[in-house]
Amino acid sequence: MEVEEVMQEKERRKETHGSEGCTRRDFIKFALATTVAGMTVPFVHAQGKERLRVGLIGCGGRGTGAALDAAAADPAVEIYALGDLFKDRVDGCLNHLKERLKDRCNVTPDRCFTGFDNYKGVIGTDVDIVILATPPGFRPVHFRAAVEAGKHVFMEKPVAVCPAGARVMLQYAQISEQKKLTVVAGTQRRHDFGYRETINRIREGAIGEIVAGYCYWNQGGLWAVEKRPEWTDVEWQIRNWLYFTWLSGDHIVEQHIHNIDIINWVMGSPPAKAMGVGGRQARTAPIYGHIYDHFAIEFEYPNGVRVLSMCRQIDGCPGRVTEYVVGTKGVSYPSGWLKTYDGQEWRYTGQRPNPYVQEWVHLIQSVRGTGPYVNEARQVTESTLTAIMGRMAAYTGQEVTWDFVLNKSRENYLERVENLKEFGPMPVDPVAIPGKTKLI
Repeated sequence: MEVEEVMQEKERRKETHGSEGCTRRDFIKFALATTVAGMTVPFVHAQGKERLRVGLIGCGGRGTGAALDAAAADPAVEIYALGDLFKDRVDGCLNHLKERLKDRCNVTPDRCFTGFDNYKGVIGTDVDIVILATPPGFRPVHFRAAVEAGKHVFMEKPVAVCPAGARVMLQYAQISEQKKLTVVAGTQRRHDFGYRETINRIREGAIGEIVAGYCYWNQGGLWAVEKRPEWTDVEWQIRNWLYFTWLSGDHIVEQHIHNIDIINWVMGSPPAKAMGVGGRQARTAPIYGHIYDHFAIEFEYPNGVRVLSMCRQIDGCPGRVTEYVVGTKGVSYPSGWLKTYDGQEWRYTGQRPNPYVQEWVHLIQSVRGTGPYVNEARQVTESTLTAIMGRMAAYTGQEVTWDFVLNKSRENYLERVENLKEFGPMPVDPVAIPGKTKLI
């Protein structure tokens, strides 16, 4: 995405309940502090003077933002190498980083890489940490290469778009743990102090045993890119990647994973099965590819607890982005509030640094050994696969089990990505029709 495009996604930065936090627009323009309960709280900085070289793979708005977050987390961070399929993305990112970071953007022309193998160029430089921020369909390929090269990783969610890709991620999650590599994912709520404190209380029994849950990401439409005459099918689909399942996983995977990840965190495991519905009613023009514009999934967890998951990207409808859990003793918004049935209410009022920066603080502390070791590869893959399971249930109309997606499904978009070596023709995949689209 262009830097300007990602700025339009302010809904990513806000919660229906609890602290709204900073938008990335606010952060990129001005902030190195956040305001909580009327106080200005400086961002936490990792200690140490060692230089940390960061390489960025995927130079759109999300990747550029992640590079700025890394620099905000520690003054010893420098951006050292850039890679993207498209030269205009590299050029735009480089100009933006040089303007913002000055000499902390230490990228030279020989450390700018383009084309389908750009990730190999970045990983092959003397970087300590790589940022993986391309469309998610490429994530397993890039993560595998980074782990094999012994690099620490920050990777955006989701980390796969199909069961085949998730299996690769799980394999290399284990290898990354064996190598003691630090891996942090873009599920920034895991680093939000309000979420962390609230979920600790939930898991310690503050609202009793969980008996039901709900999670939502309902909002309007996002950016879309019209096809230009000079672009091939492949180039257009990659530039317009949100609307193609082989690249984004559909919006239940690409976006709603944030809320699904919170429910998995609260429940302590992924669900055992899913059934659901979805469709494509408002976004039917060719620019929107073949994905759905709404989903509603029922996830059933191993203990029998059922959770309703709902996501929608349709203009003109009420928005809701939150999670809510019900226990035997009370209820909670995991973002920072809980209330027991006897009337006792608790709300998180502590410091709340920008979680997009705080996740980098935790990553850098892990790399340096000044904080706990962090490796989120397995947990983000399980949440990704949970969202994939929900999508498959809606696309096919069938009940889908965790065992099936983890061990038996033959759905494989990864093969398409691995065989992609040049631009060319690629028909748009058909829109899934429940009852007709096969569960494979």
